Amino acid sequence: MELRDMRGLRDMRGLRDMRDLLKRIDGNKKEIDKHRPLTAEEAKQLDAYFRIGTTYTSNALEGNSLTLTETKVLLEDGITVGGKPIRDCYEAVGHAQAYDFMLEAAQGKLLPVFEDTIMRLHRLFYYRIDPEKAGVYRTERVFITGTEYIPPLPEEIPTLMQALISNLMKKWENTHPIVLSAFAH
Repeated sequence: MELRDMRGLRDMRGLRDMRDLLKRIDGNKKEIDKHRPLTAEEAKQLDAYFRIGTTYTSNALEGNSLTLTETKVLLEDGITVGGKPIRDCYEAVGHAQAYDFMLEAAQGKLLPVFEDTIMRLHRLFYYRIDPEKAGVYRTERVFITGTEYIPPLPEEIPTLMQALISNLMKKWENTHPIVLSAFAH
């Protein structure tokens, strides 16, 4: 068997695995939907759980030093952790505010996503860290350590963002939400 045939088989298996995964996700959603509507207290607890967990995991991927417990204490009680960089605390608080806005937008049906929504999310996340760069496109070249990927030039970003939003809009109605989310990310 030729290498390209093996790749084709792998791609087919991957597609089948993806379909199976999406079926499982849809099945889990049906199970969850059986318990709807949630009480106000259940919804509040679920929101807090995901707000804290998402903030922690997203920031940890970027090298933030706060633990899950420290993130929880910071967001729920407003207590910072001694010896931790203030930037890490700002990142967590900013991420949580961006999460709150995203949740509010989703509940208020302010979707699909537009450029101003993306810019607002960035501003909420970043304004405590660098107010001048928060909510605006970068103006300098950047490089990512540990990868061969080269991010786009600053002057390419507005056009690429418009293309992203256009592609999201085209895919909005006919793409599984999980696949659409992965594409957007």
